[in-house]
Amino acid sequence: MEKFNKKLKEKFENFFDWIKGAKLIELNSCDASEDPIRPELDVKFRTSHGRKIYGVKYKNEICAIMCFGFTNEIPKTIEEFDLMTKDAYMQSASWRNQNVGKIAIAYTVWSKKKGGGKLIVKEAFKKIKKSNHLNRLVTLSPLTEMARNFHLRNGAKELSVNEKTQNFEYQI
Repeated sequence: MEKFNKKLKEKFENFFDWIKGAKLIELNSCDASEDPIRPELDVKFRTSHGRKIYGVKYKNEICAIMCFGFTNEIPKTIEEFDLMTKDAYMQSASWRNQNVGKIAIAYTVWSKKKGGGKLIVKEAFKKIKKSNHLNRLVTLSPLTEMARNFHLRNGAKELSVNEKTQNFEYQI
């Protein structure tokens, strides 16, 4: 039993070691085929018109990925999201403003390592909170129980349930 407890303690400590050493970074690209939620959205979609890809990096490995778009309204579909991010981007460009949109919309998140999904939500939340122009973090999540449970477990509040998606908000 003592040997079992020692192994369990080591695993637990190793798990937290990687979390302590992980950093949120902006990515230029990702392998969209790894995305279990929206694999049909290519890298061009994920990086155009005020959209960004973030990853949690530990050592030389990306452990979780989260894709965002920046809008001034809350979309209910990917098509609305596409139009709203373009609109916010064009508005900021016309004012020569670097700050695109007031709402960060997370439309996909996936983890490659246990604990990565929760960690990237936490790190993205911190980054958005420090932002001088973003005042909301909202999701455009698939209409699944898994997505619902993930966001509610991580402190989000349900905003709306739509025909094919659901929106959750993390309080800034």
